[in-house]
Amino acid sequence: MKQTLIIDVSPRGQESASRKVASKVEARIQAQYPTAKIIRRDLVRQSVPHLDSVTLKAISTKDAEESQRLKESATLSDELTGELLASDLLVIATPMWNFGIPSLLKAWIDLVVRPGKTFSYTQDGVLGLAKGKKAILVLASGGVFTEGPWQSWDFVEPYLRKILSFIGIDSVQTVRAEGMNIPPLALNAVSDAERVVESLAI
Repeated sequence: MKQTLIIDVSPRGQESASRKVASKVEARIQAQYPTAKIIRRDLVRQSVPHLDSVTLKAISTKDAEESQRLKESATLSDELTGELLASDLLVIATPMWNFGIPSLLKAWIDLVVRPGKTFSYTQDGVLGLAKGKKAILVLASGGVFTEGPWQSWDFVEPYLRKILSFIGIDSVQTVRAEGMNIPPLALNAVSDAERVVESLAI
């Protein structure tokens, strides 16, 4: 493995369950691949803007002359997309908010899921261009969504798996720190998730 990209989303800092578990993943990668480069992209500290009309046009236009004129507007998108494409492993560490992903993560996704860069349209359908990569989802939630009555309310893991598959990343593993708002479960939620990290295929 040459490079890993870790995306941090939680604004809770050191109190964040997803960040704690992601740090465990990072430590394991460092131990297993000591020469690998690790990029930890913090979407809270390094604010990622939501798409505006100019950036949207810049990253989606097919006209070469127009693309050159709009090139500056696509600079951040180019940087983020380059980080993703240069990485062998993508780690997304995010909390669940209102049953979905935070808008900062959606903003990052909108900047890296790009026609001609991470996917292309062909006569046979969509072709993902980020093939050969692996992903690990580190998800934190107040409730339990892997089973029970709230399972169908989980719009985080299914969405992330779908969008990653869309760009060609089908090898996806998930680690969950769930029940963070349920006192009996919260005590061991992070440590249980960290134990799962030890069994991941990295």
